[in-house]
Formats: sequence, C-alpha cells, structure tokens
Amino acid sequence: MKVKFNFGIKTYSGTVDEMVYGAYRKGNICIGRKYVTPALTEQNTAIGSIMKNLSAVYKEADPDYKGNLKTYSVLNSQQNVPKNMLAPTAYAIFVKMMFAWQKTSPETIDLAVVTVEDIVSQPAPVINVYGAIEAGYLHDVSGSESLVDDIG
Repeated sequence: MKVKFNFGIKTYSGTVDEMVYGAYRKGNICIGRKYVTPALTEQNTAIGSIMKNLSAVYKEADPDYKGNLKTYSVLNSQQNVPKNMLAPTAYAIFVKMMFAWQKTSPETIDLAVVTVEDIVSQPAPVINVYGAIEAGYLHDVSGSESLVDDIG
C-alpha cells in the first residue's frame, strides 16, 4: 500500500512496528507492507544460498560495472517502465540477468557458487551490461552501447 507520512516526511525505508517501508522513485513514493516471517522450505534455502552468493559477487564487482548497472537502471526506468510501476534497482537488474544467464545452461551454471572469476573466464554475456542486452537478458535502451565496463 502507498504510505503518506505527516510532518513533512516524504518517504522512509526500513522496518518499524512490524511494518516494512520502502522508498521508490527517488524518494517520491513510499510503499508499506506488514512484515511476515517466511516459512523455511527447501526452496527458500536454495534461493537463499543463491542470493547470498550473488550479493557477494555484486559486492566484488568492479565499481564501473556497478555504475553501468545504475545507469542502465535509470535509462530503463525512463524508457521501459510504465510511470505507475516501480522501476527495478541496479541490484535487481543484476539478479535478473544472472538468472537469465543461468537459464541458458542450468546444468553448468550454478548461481550458488559462481564467482566473478568464473564469469570472466567463460566470457559470459553478463560480463558487461551491453553483453546482457545483446544476449536478450535485458531490455534495450538508447545509449546501451556505452555500457561495456566488465564485471572484473
């Protein structure tokens, strides 16, 4: 649900009183939801290990690569995301393209253990944002040909 605060507070990100808040669209929209502790399943555990590893890979990625993801995020939100929807963040785009890459060869690409070195050594399309666009993992945006900084 959209949240409106009093006293001049525009948005807030975090958890307060069993509610989770998130700021979107450069602080112009605040979304709130009730915090729910998920039931632990085998699927949760598998996705959790993948997401922990992808977080480590993203943290280890070259700052210019992350800058390209941020640039792509802004361009994508302007060109491909309807105004009434929230645009994905740079990290969400990174995760999306990594899962799209894994889908091309699920028996050989294990996102729970992949490293920056693995991505660089395989010449994977996700080595840079433009490669991911060319491979069809991400929507094309104008100016995408400049997003060529490698992950490592």
